[in-house]
Parts: sequence; structure tokens; C-alpha cells
Amino acid sequence: MFADRVLSGMRPTGSLHLGHYHGVLKNWVQMQHQYECLFFVADWHALTTHYDTPQIIEQNVWDMVIDWLAAGVDPAQATLFIQSRVPEHAELHLLLSMITPLGWLERVPTYKDQQEKLSEKDLSTYGFLGYPLLQSADILIYRATQVPVGEDQVPHIEFTREIARRFNHIYGREPGFEEKAEAAIKKLGGKKAKLYVELRTRFQEQGDDAALESAKALLDEQQSLSLGDRERLFGYLEGGGKMILSEPQAMLTVASRMPGLDGNKMSKSYGNTISLREDEAEVGKKIKTMPTDPARIRRTDAGDPDKCPVWQLHQVYSSDAIKQWVQQGCRSAGIGCIECKQPVITAVLEEQKPMRERAQLYLDDPSLVRNIIADGCEKARKLASETMRDVREAMGLGYN
Repeated sequence: MFADRVLSGMRPTGSLHLGHYHGVLKNWVQMQHQYECLFFVADWHALTTHYDTPQIIEQNVWDMVIDWLAAGVDPAQATLFIQSRVPEHAELHLLLSMITPLGWLERVPTYKDQQEKLSEKDLSTYGFLGYPLLQSADILIYRATQVPVGEDQVPHIEFTREIARRFNHIYGREPGFEEKAEAAIKKLGGKKAKLYVELRTRFQEQGDDAALESAKALLDEQQSLSLGDRERLFGYLEGGGKMILSEPQAMLTVASRMPGLDGNKMSKSYGNTISLREDEAEVGKKIKTMPTDPARIRRTDAGDPDKCPVWQLHQVYSSDAIKQWVQQGCRSAGIGCIECKQPVITAVLEEQKPMRERAQLYLDDPSLVRNIIADGCEKARKLASETMRDVREAMGLGYN
């Protein structure tokens, strides 16, 4: 019913590191060529945990957007925008809060988990409790069909689906819905109308999922139907009302655990990161001073790559031939640790080179970034306004 549309966002935490690149941005770059993509800066979400230090957010926003562009996210292929510049997010969040049971928010798995992890902050606020609903509004305002997430975020998408389902159930029953749906069926034409009715009956009476999918495919092919009639017929299929909000699917992304300089997952909180656009000399220095197998005290001591953080980076960056060279050389003490690190340094710098070049364009002329975001916000707001028009009308707030 709804066009395939991907939505993903990031909190503005400042300059990004290679963990962000391998874990998220590489997926974004690939997806932008396959789907209609919207990527946004979740600055309101940043306030849920940094409400007392808002002054750090603005610069973080622009640093992060430059990193997106440096990584290869293309504003000609995807829409880039800032959450707070599209106030419809807040409006939908407010309206959805009117129908969201409190217990649904309290049972979101990450709620108590984050409170424990950030125990030094006072997170007994509605903003923190309600952030999953704001996240749902971010998705539903664009009627996104796919949301790329890791496994730990799947419950958030299911929560969003429940919210959309509840909204459609409460507000999708427009006056005279069945009569309007029956009239829309006739517009399909004789043969297709008969097929639609047969498939709907098979699904509703026998629970035939294949019949449901066939009916949806039939509707997808109908170009002459108005949007309103399409929504009615999709809703009528499953015995519900008019489909106003989409039910997004979680798009599970390949888990990519980018190792940090100490062997732990790369994270700012561990202080073990390499930034996307880090100075070349600093990259070399960081990798050269990485800890290695503690058993290799002297150059002549044999080592075990499995106990060395540098080996984890070889697994990300090195060819099979180099990895074999490392295994043999380390275990026989045929190579020293500095020699072992050099191919990693070369590979990281090679990966970063086009990023630095792309970023320099925007660093030299910051107005380019501002213009990209302004255009993206305009496009995003147009889509958001279309959804809010239907939401307001369904809730009796249209006042035409």
C-alpha cells in the first residue's frame, strides 16, 4: 500500500568514528541506491539524556552531517534533514501520546536498561519515558516501510507497529467505511473486483495468508485508484478500517563489531576510537601504540595473534595473504609488532582518504552543508505534512 521507504536517524554525538562507519554508514550508502531513503539528525532525542547541556548539540549536528557526507551519503540519492526542523514530528508525538497506554512505554526493554547505564543522570522525566513514542512518530510521520536496526532495536519497531495498529483501529473507522469500501471494489472492474472479493473471503474465513498477499499485490497494481480508496481496500482486506499509518518492518542490518584500539568494541566511552577524518599522523601514532600480545616482551618472543587487539583490525582490513603473513610471522617471531601494524595503518588511511577529500569541500564552504539540510528539511516536511493532514482529519481535527 505504501511505497517502500527507509528511515534511519542518529543522535548528534559529534564527530563519528570508524565504528559508526562500519556499523551504520556503509549500510546507508548501499541502501540509498536501492530505496527511497530519509536519514535524519535526531537532535530532540539528544535532549532526552543531555537536556542539561544543550550547548554541545548544535556543533555536534554539523560535525555529524559532514561525516555522513564524507562517508558517501549522497544528498542527490537520499533526503538528509534535522528532526527539530520538522515540527510535525512533535505534533504526531503529542497526538499519539493521547492513545498510548503508559504500560507500553514502561515495558520497552531499553527503558530500565538505559536508566541503569546512565545512573549518574536524573532520567525520571517524561521525555526519557516517552522517547520510544517520539521514535515511533519519527517513523510513522513518513509512513516508512523499512527501518534498519540491530537486533536490540527490534522491540522498538514492534512497539511502533503496535502504535500504528492501535491508531488505525481507533481512527480508521470513518463514517460509512464499509459502504465506501464496497464502492471502491466496484471501481476495480468486473474481473478484478470478483478476484478481490474471493481473496478477501479466503483470508477472512480460512486465514489464507497467501490469499492476503495476492490481494495486496492486486491492489498495488491498480494505478487508477485514488489514495483514499486504496487505503480503504487495504484496510477492508483484514477486516479493519482505513489504513492511515503504515506498520513498518525492521530491516535487520548485518552486525558489525568494529574493534577499538584496545580490543573492545570501538566506542567513545572506552576512549578507543579512530575518527572518520582523524589526522593521518594521529592515526599512525594511535595504531603504533596499540597494546599487543602481552607475552611478546622482546622482539624475539613468539606471539599469539588471537590474544592481540591488532589482529582484530587485520580481520577487518587485511587480505587473506596479509593475515596469513601475520599468523606465521607473529607465531614464529619472524616479524615484530611494529611491522605487523603497518598494513593496518596503510589500510585505515586508504579508507579515510576519500572521506577527507569529500569532507574538505564542506569544511571550506559550510554553506553547502546548510543548503543540503535546508533542502532536505523542505522535502521531509512536505511528506510529514501529507501524513499529518490525514491524521488530523481522522482524529476530527481537520476543521476544513
